Amino acid sequence: QVQLVESGGGLVQAGGSLRLSCAASGSIFGISAMAWYRQAPGNQRELVAGITSGGITNYADSVKGRFTISRDNAKNTVYLQMNSLKPEDTAVYYCNAKPGIPVPALKYDYWGQGTQVTVSS
Repeated sequence: QVQLVESGGGLVQAGGSLRLSCAASGSIFGISAMAWYRQAPGNQRELVAGITSGGITNYADSVKGRFTISRDNAKNTVYLQMNSLKPEDTAVYYCNAKPGIPVPALKYDYWGQGTQVTVSS
């Protein structure tokens, strides 16, 4: 079993910055594709940013140029640096891990408990 534990959320004014961290237990981190999702009240959960096991990144259009996802395989941790925050970024942010290598027998989809990010105007 893998546990994902997010931290770093909080209350920040518009234009400010936060850095989220997601620490993973277990031995699968290095072969996992990691991602950050968010869910605002009344909305569906949406992908914010992802990073492959090889370090290739992708971002939602709404956060491109403002957010940066990175990973430290030695620390089993993925980060989300969020700059120029806007009130519409307010949501619960979740960390996710899925297999990052094409092995058919390797199937998992782990989620953290979420961390609240609130951006005031």
